[in-house]
Amino acid sequence: MAVAQAVLSAYENALGQFDRAARYIKLEAGMYDILRACKRELTTHFPVRMDDGAIRVFTGYRIQHNLARGPAKGGIRYYPKVNLDEVRALAMWMTWKCAVVNIPFGGAKGGVACDAKSMSLAELERLTRRFTSEISLLLGPERDILAPDMYTNAQVMGWMMDTYSMNKGYSVPGVVTGKPLSIGGSRGRVDATGRGCFYIIMEAARVLDLDLLSSTVSVQGFGNAGISVASRMHELGSKVIAVSDSSGGVINQRGLNIRELIRHKTETGSVVGFPDTESCSPTDVLEIPCDVLIPAAMENQVTGDNAERVRAKLVAECANGPLTLEADDILHEKGVFLLPDILANAGGVVVSYFEWVQNLQELFWKEDHIHQQLREIMSGAFARVYEKAQLLDVDMRTAAMAVAISTVQEATMMRGIFP
Repeated sequence: MAVAQAVLSAYENALGQFDRAARYIKLEAGMYDILRACKRELTTHFPVRMDDGAIRVFTGYRIQHNLARGPAKGGIRYYPKVNLDEVRALAMWMTWKCAVVNIPFGGAKGGVACDAKSMSLAELERLTRRFTSEISLLLGPERDILAPDMYTNAQVMGWMMDTYSMNKGYSVPGVVTGKPLSIGGSRGRVDATGRGCFYIIMEAARVLDLDLLSSTVSVQGFGNAGISVASRMHELGSKVIAVSDSSGGVINQRGLNIRELIRHKTETGSVVGFPDTESCSPTDVLEIPCDVLIPAAMENQVTGDNAERVRAKLVAECANGPLTLEADDILHEKGVFLLPDILANAGGVVVSYFEWVQNLQELFWKEDHIHQQLREIMSGAFARVYEKAQLLDVDMRTAAMAVAISTVQEATMMRGIFP
């Protein structure tokens, strides 16, 4: 009987990715330790009054990994399993993500360990405002900029922006991105992660000579990013044959009607039960034969235990850290072309950067211009990473990490070590 492989934590996985890529880079003395360490880590335990009058204490985090290239940037997630190591990994990945697409931000991430889906809107608002106050000593449009992530949204960003602004005494829209348009949000931000992933898939299909118009697609995770990239693929003409969310999955080999599936999920809360489909588990969609697999859910979904059963030609990581190091090796040996998370899902931070710039300028752009700029940045990043992969004869993740680490190293060297 096969023994299940021990799965590394997200942070162990992130460090392993760094170590693997660092072998291909001539790091200056001490640079390895600098780039591997998180600069600041804040843990806070804070009380929130619930609707029934009870007081609950929640634990939250804000971690800044590296600030060499600019202010910290990264999302806030509300999820029961949020922990220090996970947030460290996500902050580190944000540093490399910003660097690989050449956006002048450092990496950060934050979160609160809570079950947002079981909380009322009023409870979420009280939790959000108290958490924002707790981490406000790190925040600011020139210091650390927040954004939505898992189980947070534009409304949560609005509360965070308002809380910070009330403490400052004036409106500071640039302290968060992904907020509502009415208080300084940017057009094109809602679907930016999925749209950016779609642009990267198109670039990969071109070098692989893969005809997307006749391709089959499987998507794990039908949240904001998964819906966006699935919609783009469907509109292009690809056949999306499998989709899952946290409740389960659905399969139709003839292709799913994504617009109707979105309507079904909006009405029922899940893709489960969509007409004319076979039911499956959220992990089954990872193993279905397809041309393009898009993990858009959570970390550590493809591991040493199931990587051999992945039967896609192209894997695009729309989620953060969905593949482990062992899975990377297995898929590479199988000849699967991998688009790593720090490249494939960087569209969100690119358009967040656009929103931040618009807030600082107090001048807003048209949506067509945002889409055009996003596509140019994503295409340029793919070209740099693909060229590095060919030069070093390595997989795309190692190449993307090499590009990012070199970029942050150069910035660190130019700034010098203080004092």
